[in-house]
Amino acid sequence: MKMNKLLNLTIASLMFMSVAFSQSALFLLIAPGARAGGMGEAQVALADDSYATYWNPAGLGFQSGYEVSGMHVNWLPGLVDDMYYDFIGGRVPVEGLGVFGGHVIYLNAGEQQYTDANGTSLGTFLTYFSSGAISYATMVTENSSVGFNFKILYQHLTDKKVGTEDTKGTATNFGFDVGYLSKGYFGGKLDIGAMVANLGPKVIFNDEEQADPLPTNLKLGFNMRVYDSKFNRLNLVYDVNKLLVGEYASMDWDGDFKIGGYNDDGSENPSGNFNKDGQNEIAHTDSWWKGIFTSFVDDWYLGGDRNMDDDRIIGGYGPDTVAVEGGLYGNNGFLEVGNSDDRSPADEFKSLIHSVGLEYWYNEMFAIRGGYYYDSEGKITTPTVGAGLRYGNYGFDFGYTVAEETHPLNNTMRFSLMLKF
Repeated sequence: MKMNKLLNLTIASLMFMSVAFSQSALFLLIAPGARAGGMGEAQVALADDSYATYWNPAGLGFQSGYEVSGMHVNWLPGLVDDMYYDFIGGRVPVEGLGVFGGHVIYLNAGEQQYTDANGTSLGTFLTYFSSGAISYATMVTENSSVGFNFKILYQHLTDKKVGTEDTKGTATNFGFDVGYLSKGYFGGKLDIGAMVANLGPKVIFNDEEQADPLPTNLKLGFNMRVYDSKFNRLNLVYDVNKLLVGEYASMDWDGDFKIGGYNDDGSENPSGNFNKDGQNEIAHTDSWWKGIFTSFVDDWYLGGDRNMDDDRIIGGYGPDTVAVEGGLYGNNGFLEVGNSDDRSPADEFKSLIHSVGLEYWYNEMFAIRGGYYYDSEGKITTPTVGAGLRYGNYGFDFGYTVAEETHPLNNTMRFSLMLKF
């Protein structure tokens, strides 16, 4: 089995997250906590328990006391039956320094079949992904906090040799998160949170040329305390997410109607991926530090006409797929010459993921929740419901995703526990 085929199969099992196939460590985008699972996965400006180590480490700065939390869930039960996800986190306040915390994530993607080029079974292997994070948060003003995560990732696609290729099926990487939380706007009713997650170098399984970026993600969140009395409390939360990965399809950057044809030093090479100016015209991604900025303009401003049929030539056909000199279309009938004119800033908004949630508490003991997760580009629209119970130092939460029968998240139920001491 080829490595890229195995990788695509693994990513396909996580397809509900709607990220491009050229990104790695997608398991980092799986939302932990049944509380968040019942609120459409909106938590960035709430982050008031130890799950803040994932959602927004700045939320730890407002917390006191020791706490541990955990979740186990059978993941994507509508797609596979042997995948599960585990999360355990906690916090420890240190007087005079701030609040420390951390979490561990483990995703078991199940047992895979290993075959040769003829499809003959050569046994099985286990695919899994893990991450460990150390968190720290401190107050910077009376009403605001900053937080940071440092994480180590290990991805284990396979321990088998892949065909005749001298490749490996594992990767170890590191990353950072930076968060901010400010409270007390609009008469003390509105909190605002922001976080950039998964900053770090590209993940290398085989070599640097095939390295894939981490799913660097910008999260902005709002938490409105709509109603707050002695026995009743209602929160309205909203998050918006944008992947900060500068990503490009195969494009004609210099307007010569062909893709590549040169080496990166400008020397001519018919199979080269660069143009004569040294620009990479084959599909690629920017480095993580550059993608933070270019991800806001890569869908509309940067680049030229896209090669829609992968023949490394822009145009050459009519709309009826018949070859014609000066044709504007590819051999599949898609417009190629001039398709860059059809892109606009509005294309960037299509990639935004929106989460909204409601949470009602009675007497700080019982909660009911509802939410909605909306991803236009990924065509994912899933309502969520949930409930919570607090008794003394113990907490229990339940979340359920309401999806169509054919959706991978159908019947996904999250259960999580929390203990304060």
